[in-house]
Amino acid sequence: MAFNTPAKMVALVGNAGVGKAKLSIFNLLLRGFMAGAYIAIGGALCTVCITGIATPGIAKLVGGSVFPVGLIAIVLTGMELFTGDCMIVPMAAMMKKITWGAVIRNWTWVYIGNLVGSLAYAYLMAVGPFVSGQADGTMAVNAFGMTAVGIATGKVLGYKAVGAMGLWSCFMKAIGCNFLVNIAILLAITADNVIGKFFGVWFPIMAFVSSGFEHVVANMYFLPAGKFLMDWYPAVIAKKGGMLLANGGLSWSDIWLWNLIPVTIGNIVGGFVFIGVAYFLMFRKELPAD
Repeated sequence: MAFNTPAKMVALVGNAGVGKAKLSIFNLLLRGFMAGAYIAIGGALCTVCITGIATPGIAKLVGGSVFPVGLIAIVLTGMELFTGDCMIVPMAAMMKKITWGAVIRNWTWVYIGNLVGSLAYAYLMAVGPFVSGQADGTMAVNAFGMTAVGIATGKVLGYKAVGAMGLWSCFMKAIGCNFLVNIAILLAITADNVIGKFFGVWFPIMAFVSSGFEHVVANMYFLPAGKFLMDWYPAVIAKKGGMLLANGGLSWSDIWLWNLIPVTIGNIVGGFVFIGVAYFLMFRKELPAD
């Protein structure tokens, strides 16, 4: 089975970063939209598959086993994911092939595209599989939707309840997440065939989801999906009780302050510093001339 050496792998990452930096804003937004939707597909599948599993460890393993479908689709079809670009595009800048301004440009437009794609898929799930028709002719949140509400609650109000330590925990989980996501990207680039890329992506992504780490693009789906259900069907707030009832639901400001912002920063640190900078420093003297 063919594969690239570590030094060639790093060189290929840099080349990929150059290509990503040259994409038009329209292309970045469109590819970002598709990547956000693909990650949301994995998140929605994870939500459905863990519903009804009482043992926490088994639930995490099942969720982790199905979630990687999103990143596999992104890698094999050439879409743009913010968390992967946290490592790939800066690698090209460290090799002096592009400017740091090009890095910020890529991150900004891909982030927006990912957000819109994730929101679109969250809406699709909230009006579709997460609700069911009732005998009285109304719609109500079903078991899968209640799982989605529980995920959103835990990912936001669980951190808010403990204040600064919650933010720190969220930030550290985000570092761990993008450390593993970018290992998956490196393994995919190392492999020269579809089977190798598939398993190179699957194992690290399964590990990050099963470990309970925080991925900003996945959360761009998980949190709005739960928020939509709570806004449209307020009865679920009382039904879930606990933190939801105490906070009167889940606000958009809570979603950004207690999850998306610290997770974005943590993902950048995990991908850029712990993988991108580390691998550049390790292999910069071994990079092929061409």
